[in-house]
Amino acid sequence: MSQPRSRITEGQPFPLGSTWDGLGVNFALFSAHATKVELCIFDSDGLEEIERIELPEYTDEIWHGYLPDAHPGLVYGYRVYGPYEPEAGHRFNPNKLLIDPYAKQLVGELKWSEALFGYEIGHPDGDLSFDERDSAPFVPKCKVIDPAYTWGKHRSHRVDWDKTVLYEAHLRGLTMRHPAVPDDKRGTFAGLANAEVIKHIRKLGVSSVELLPVHAFVNDQHLLEKGMNNYWGYNSIGFFAPHPRYSASGHINEFKEMVAHLHDAGLELILDVVYNHTAEGNELGPTLSMRGIDNASYYRLMPDDKRYYINDSGTGNTLDLSHPCVLQMVTDSLRYWAKEMGVDGFRFDLATILARAHDGYDERHSFLVACRQDPVLSKVKLIAEPWDCGPGGYQVGGFPPGWAEWNDKFRDNVRGFWKGDEGQLAELASRLTASGDLYNQRGRRPFTSVNFITAHDGFTLNDLVSYNDKHNEDNDENNQDGSNNNLSWNHGVEGPTDDPEINDLRFRQMRNFMATLLLAQGTPMLVAGDEFARTQHGNNNAYCQDSEIGWIDWNLGEQGKQLQTFVSRLIKLRMSYPILRRGRFFVGAYNEELGVKDVTWLAPNGEEMSEENWHDPHARCMGMLLDGRAQPTGIRRSGADATLLLVVNAHHDVVNFRLPEVAQGSHWTCMIDTNRTDELEDETFQFGSEFIVTHRSLVLFELQKEKVV
Repeated sequence: MSQPRSRITEGQPFPLGSTWDGLGVNFALFSAHATKVELCIFDSDGLEEIERIELPEYTDEIWHGYLPDAHPGLVYGYRVYGPYEPEAGHRFNPNKLLIDPYAKQLVGELKWSEALFGYEIGHPDGDLSFDERDSAPFVPKCKVIDPAYTWGKHRSHRVDWDKTVLYEAHLRGLTMRHPAVPDDKRGTFAGLANAEVIKHIRKLGVSSVELLPVHAFVNDQHLLEKGMNNYWGYNSIGFFAPHPRYSASGHINEFKEMVAHLHDAGLELILDVVYNHTAEGNELGPTLSMRGIDNASYYRLMPDDKRYYINDSGTGNTLDLSHPCVLQMVTDSLRYWAKEMGVDGFRFDLATILARAHDGYDERHSFLVACRQDPVLSKVKLIAEPWDCGPGGYQVGGFPPGWAEWNDKFRDNVRGFWKGDEGQLAELASRLTASGDLYNQRGRRPFTSVNFITAHDGFTLNDLVSYNDKHNEDNDENNQDGSNNNLSWNHGVEGPTDDPEINDLRFRQMRNFMATLLLAQGTPMLVAGDEFARTQHGNNNAYCQDSEIGWIDWNLGEQGKQLQTFVSRLIKLRMSYPILRRGRFFVGAYNEELGVKDVTWLAPNGEEMSEENWHDPHARCMGMLLDGRAQPTGIRRSGADATLLLVVNAHHDVVNFRLPEVAQGSHWTCMIDTNRTDELEDETFQFGSEFIVTHRSLVLFELQKEKVV
């Protein structure tokens, strides 16, 4: 290794990471327990280590130094010295090149080798042994960036919560098979920026693209050995750097250009982020970054034996957000993506972990408090996945004001209802009205409930109505992976069939699911490809399927095109009728002053639901009457919205539903009937008439008001 001497000066302990100021680069790295830190400089490809420079200063647990004349493009890593005492929680090993947790760009990908591990693989003492091999040839390197970028009209784009429709997508899955995306841009940020891809999303009518993780992540060794990889990306190693493989150009601004194109089309960008753990795994995992920088500070360790990790994430380790510098890293990362990269919101994987103190989940945990008071983060969308596998990990409804939450109770109840399960009707009323039993407290709004039928994890919409059981054989785990609790129904045949009756019923069920999702109060989320019935062939855990199983097939059949048109129409209806996205919870109470109920639940005879109706386990049909005269805000005045009647029928037979008489109305117009694939032409129905609701179908009516003479 050649040894040219760089001029190093003291620099500053802030900001953390590598920062170019136009004259040189400041380097700053947190480590409370290190004894020395070396900055390692590499050639532009990250292949040859050119120089090692000891950071000269240590201020408030921050190691720092400044390189005059250094500039963007400089490739570097760290070697950190300190005690190797796993039983005390310390795993320093300067033979391991470490990724800067604040690196804004990475060069290269991880290459699995025994040299990556801080201990000797196969040694009798296991991870208590010490490995002296250099890991530098196998580790991604950090690159200094120039953050300059000329934004167009919109660095950020904020969509009101009541107008938000989320579209969950995988960057590669969305673009790998799209015919308009050039081969060299498929699966990249540039691919998503493609005009035809954005045109499809915009035409569908959704407001916000929610991308699965794009932070730099690691492919698991056992998956690579089987010819697969960590497709979903829930295995982060860098919270500031985009995943290198997702860039077609290799330039950091490719991400910003994608954001600019989305914003120009009126679309928000939400990122799925993974701050609950890292790719370093448990005590037998590799030393890639934080483990070697300061293991005892970054990770939650077992109190009685710090050799081992608390594993609330189920992936081997758990970040310790009770540590102020770890909390700072996470909030710095969020602010960076929001302010510098133009991101409009975040969905937090296993968010309960982020708010877990040593004695359990705490809604006043420093992380939640930090987000709520932060002038940047308090203004972007914050969406929690409110569960994990740790103690007290299920917290649906338990997050504080300011947070929206994935609502799996909506998913499970709606699936069970349309499958025909008994006793679902009473709960369905809550789910259709934004789950007020969970969220109508402390001033939280209906948008808090992020409703979904499907997500990346589980069956697609098509597979939900086509398979009774998961079929994950391609994952090479003996079909043991993935959930067995799918609440799915194949309608008589497992998988594809030529039976026209079964196919017709399956597509009607898909329309039922989409209509329920998009006509319910709350924030709807649909999964990319579900709008035209994509399939994963029964695989409900495609986390390792960077293949045609995980990629969207854009060759649509006729029924797929019809479903897409139907979904687009539903979204347009949702946007056109404010009563479908009210800012207040519907509670069913009679307003004496206005003389109106906001929501009335009707039995098929047109009368209000009785206690007997609610408790009838065999009841599978009811109506939800949303009165547009109900008070829309905190101001006591009548609303002027349309009055709508939603009728759901999960029976295996038709139901004659008597249409109710409503004050100030003259008759009903049918707007949606999931039994029909054609456009309805203002078909009218008189009060008191019986509408024949097809078995397993949903109907939406609009009240036509009396003409004032």
